[in-house]
Amino acid sequence: MPEIRIDPFPSAAELNALFSAVWGSPHDRDFTPILSRSLVHTGAYQDDRLVGFVNVAWDGGIHAFILDTSVHPDMRRQGIATRLVREATRVARDRGAEWLHVDFEPHLTGFYHACGFTSTEAGLIKLV
Repeated sequence: MPEIRIDPFPSAAELNALFSAVWGSPHDRDFTPILSRSLVHTGAYQDDRLVGFVNVAWDGGIHAFILDTSVHPDMRRQGIATRLVREATRVARDRGAEWLHVDFEPHLTGFYHACGFTSTEAGLIKLV
């Protein structure tokens, strides 16, 4: 079972490799500015290889937001994403967040409900 780490600050190479495998497109981004402002991020490591990731952004107050829930395709269906989200939820609560939001596609409703989320109305504007 992969080890869950809190705030592991994975390298850009690690995150880009994971996101490329998960999302199916090449990624080449520096995540340092993003992770430095996160309330918490969690990583799943198998033999020191990043195989899962969740980021929690926040407003600096009581609202936090789950982003980038990702598990390498070779490691799915083992409960890794659930463990990552639950640990991120626990730490966000411990660090003062009162509300944890997540946006997700309809096929992920069961997963996020199993993690403790309830459905709400929300709005979205595409900016680009």
